[in-house]
Amino acid sequence: MRQRQGPARSATWTRRLAVTALVLAALNLRPLVTSLGPVLEEARAALGMSAAVAGLLTSVPAVCFALVGSAAPRLARRYGPDGVVLAGMAAVALGLALRPFVGSTPVFLTLSGLALAGIAVANVLLPVVVKQRFPDRVGMMTGLYSMALNLGASAAAAVTVPLAGAFGGDWRAGLGSWAVLAAVAVPPWAALVRDGRRPTGPRRGHQLGQGTGPQAERTAGGDVAAEAGSRVRVARSPMAWALAAFFGLQSTSAYVIMGWLPQIFRDAGLSAEAAGLLFAVTSVLGVPLSFVLAAVAGRLRNQSGIAVLLGAFGLAGYAGLWAAPAATPWLWAVLLGVANCSFPLVLTMIAMRGRDGATVIRLSAFAQSVGYLLSVPGPILVGVLYQHSGGWHGPLAFVLCLMVSQIAAGYFAGRNRQI
Repeated sequence: MRQRQGPARSATWTRRLAVTALVLAALNLRPLVTSLGPVLEEARAALGMSAAVAGLLTSVPAVCFALVGSAAPRLARRYGPDGVVLAGMAAVALGLALRPFVGSTPVFLTLSGLALAGIAVANVLLPVVVKQRFPDRVGMMTGLYSMALNLGASAAAAVTVPLAGAFGGDWRAGLGSWAVLAAVAVPPWAALVRDGRRPTGPRRGHQLGQGTGPQAERTAGGDVAAEAGSRVRVARSPMAWALAAFFGLQSTSAYVIMGWLPQIFRDAGLSAEAAGLLFAVTSVLGVPLSFVLAAVAGRLRNQSGIAVLLGAFGLAGYAGLWAAPAATPWLWAVLLGVANCSFPLVLTMIAMRGRDGATVIRLSAFAQSVGYLLSVPGPILVGVLYQHSGGWHGPLAFVLCLMVSQIAAGYFAGRNRQI
């Protein structure tokens, strides 16, 4: 009896540890970006950054996610997904701690790139961790870490200015404070790596020929390597390209919101604090909605209707910003917050479209790398249009056109197909 209780307790502890690690990692996937928007004006002044370069800064995440994310499958095969995410969280903590206290734009961008590289591998591998460790709860667990992701994003947007105020109005201290949250995420992933190296439990069963069930699939890093023999060429699949397009277009919208929404509200006459809170609303809404939406989408065979509905919210929100940004700013923030839930939706789609863990990791890397690459020009063009026009009508008209394309891509990506 005690022998049976031992492995059961170990499995329960590992499962809880995995949930904790997932949530803490997800909390750190967006503060790097969302903490900058409310103090972007101060950062630009201190670093001598033009609006065009600021637009480039909002696209740096997409570039890093595209380039580094494509290497995630190879890194996972060699070191296991837990080990790669552990290194990613350490990179996030280091980059967040150092980047606010440099005096030049190139070094600021370089340290941002270091942290973003860590986020990139976590972006790709968290859906894989969910698929392996929680194969029977993909929708619920995707919703849980998507909810944590939005919580981290909204907290960074809302609290960065007050944090800076607590340090005498120093925007650098406000940004650097988020390194503490990233450091907290490192120990649980280190514990998962150590747990995965123990030659007990499911690994022993696998050696005995009994590791074909979900328990074996949930074991740590090495199982990805075992599964990686899959020869599925996702780049030849129309579904993979639809997912990549949908991912890229929703990422473009998200980074435009994260990079420029506070500035849109400030240009409309609102204070920096009010702009930060309005932007936080777009992320706060994602906290409960991400969990509910991913859980519901995970039970449906076809998610096209949800993708189209979320796109319609985005169209309404951007149209409101174009027509009268200061008239009902809370309404526009709410509409865009609902539209931003396309992110947990596409993550759920990726996990559901792959037939096994090996396919999911390849599909996740392809859709996110190609998608983020497609999203690079959008925020830059918004910054260029803003700088040359001196207003937001042109940039927002451009984003509205992209939202129409997102609706079309989401419709095709949501169909009941598997790769």
